[in-house]
Amino acid sequence: MPTPNGGFRYQEQIATSASGRGVLAHLMIRYPLASQPEWLSRIDSGQVFLEDRPARRDDILRAGQRLVWARPPWIEPEAPLATAILYEDGDLLAVAKPSGLPTLPGGGEFLDHTLLALVRRRHPEASPMHRLGRGTSGLVLFAPTARARKPLQAAFQGDGTRKVYRTLCSGHPEAATFDITAPIGEVPYAPLGRLHAALVGGRPSKSRVTVLERREDASLLEVEIATGRPHQIRIHLAWAGHPLVGDPLYGPGGVPRPGTRALPGDPGYRLHAHRLELAHPRTGEWLTLACQPPPPLRCSL
Repeated sequence: MPTPNGGFRYQEQIATSASGRGVLAHLMIRYPLASQPEWLSRIDSGQVFLEDRPARRDDILRAGQRLVWARPPWIEPEAPLATAILYEDGDLLAVAKPSGLPTLPGGGEFLDHTLLALVRRRHPEASPMHRLGRGTSGLVLFAPTARARKPLQAAFQGDGTRKVYRTLCSGHPEAATFDITAPIGEVPYAPLGRLHAALVGGRPSKSRVTVLERREDASLLEVEIATGRPHQIRIHLAWAGHPLVGDPLYGPGGVPRPGTRALPGDPGYRLHAHRLELAHPRTGEWLTLACQPPPPLRCSL
């Protein structure tokens, strides 16, 4: 039988923009996946605290107050928990993430069943330099200690750093190599409120695509991203008319498919963080870190 996790305390300090808002309204804005009756039940059962006392339904928030939701232990959805260390020293840590395992807690479901929780069993201060979507597999770079975080972040964001992915898209792009520069921003999306998608006037974004292999009704691609917008590869290839095979969310145009209520973490697509090249944060030595793609994303020859 699955074992519940240890629960979690969601804490925040009330911002000026939320001052004057009712506690119930605020919680529904902060955690929109829960309904009003669910939040009323949590408040009435003493799970929500305002300034170290149980919150009341009619409490009005003031800037600077501390609001806590003490969530009781819960049973998390199953997820693959097998990971591997790809590279490790005192300055950086590269870890292989399987598809289906979230990088970070989120969505109100995952806490212990995350890559971060698994890595912190060995490195309690570890922090990721980036994140992969739940359905994306491959290499995730961590700072193993708090002291290593700032130098590694500078190296990760430095000139020359390359982030290369493998994926399987639908159809056959005309060109063997091409760039996609569709801007990405947030659009309304009922299941979440807002969702990143292709958007005129959004943030500049760039992906360079190389066709590695043309299959019967799909193409194996290498994609290098010059920017790191959320869901960038999925959005860009869908915008270009070649959505990822099996993607339940993004369709042609780089926007949610008509009628879908899929969430970004829902599985089905094939996307793998294959290679990362960067200067070592301490020595300056150029490193090439790699994670073997799963069989469907390997070249057949």
